[in-house]
Amino acid sequence: MTSLFRLLPGSLLVLTLACQSSSAPPAPSPAPPTPPTTSTFTNPLLTVGPDPWVYRRGDVYYYMSTTGNNLTIRKTAKMSELGSAVSTVVWTPQQAGVNQREIWAPELYNFDGKWYIYYSANPMCCDGHRINVLENSSADPTTGTWVDKGRIAVLGQDLWAIDGTVLEQNGKRYLLWSGHEVANSPTQRLYIAEMSNPWTLIGARVEISRPEFSWEQQGTPAVNEGPEILKHGDKTFVVYSASHCSTDDYALGLLTTSATADPLKTSSWTKARTPVFVKNPAEQAYGPGHNAFFQSKDGTEDWIIYHANPQSGQGCGDNRSPRMQKFTWNADGSPNFGTPVALGTALPKPAGE
Repeated sequence: MTSLFRLLPGSLLVLTLACQSSSAPPAPSPAPPTPPTTSTFTNPLLTVGPDPWVYRRGDVYYYMSTTGNNLTIRKTAKMSELGSAVSTVVWTPQQAGVNQREIWAPELYNFDGKWYIYYSANPMCCDGHRINVLENSSADPTTGTWVDKGRIAVLGQDLWAIDGTVLEQNGKRYLLWSGHEVANSPTQRLYIAEMSNPWTLIGARVEISRPEFSWEQQGTPAVNEGPEILKHGDKTFVVYSASHCSTDDYALGLLTTSATADPLKTSSWTKARTPVFVKNPAEQAYGPGHNAFFQSKDGTEDWIIYHANPQSGQGCGDNRSPRMQKFTWNADGSPNFGTPVALGTALPKPAGE
């Protein structure tokens, strides 16, 4: 009889026992139905968010973008739910010794147990923008105190500079940015220099790209900016934005080197002759660019997040909204970003969400 009970469904077992003893407890009420979950999301992730940046640590994604007047971090466990993420202003320039405006393109990192934010700002002197560094020793970058570590620049070459990003290769760290060759040259080029610590550069800067193709020279001035690091297999890529953001033709270009090459050698880099991500007017994506990368929650998918305007002619303002989409890899190991997807299209959430 005991063996028979083990083979019967639980509900039948309760019923049989109830027939044997009038003191048996009544059968439990059925559990309420699980509410349906949504397996898709739509772009844009937010209505405003130029120059989006994502950094993952553990199970948390941290998002930043250009606000213009402060540094704000959104914290979320799911990138598809960025719109409902808690938003915290972590730093503003209204403090002693800091006189800045036009706060652009922040990027958050965790190095050696501390948090760092690299951001561009106009100090209202010195021919415009420079890159600055903040440090925070708290476990959570949305708490604690951010300490101003000052400008990060090559010694003796304190020139206009924006869009700082960090490459780690061969056991060293390097800062990449967009800057001017000399003070009176508005053309934006991509430079790299070695870092001795998260707020100090050593040695000379090296130019690794300049606007040379027609698709990099739309609008004035000609622009290479927003360098972002992407690694895959035995390759290191720099995905950068080209042409001026005031045009609909703002697009992404690609530089490639070996994962073990010396990134300070210009000869280490190979530049794609055509853009790798361009506007898609049919899907309300004009001037797509200034991107970042992240992996899905379960680590099986690669995603790009970028900004774009929904209409033609909207330029460099707050119509630029953050959008994300999954991308794949070509047979030669290079990224294949496809084309910008349409606003409002239901897309599968990143795997693991």
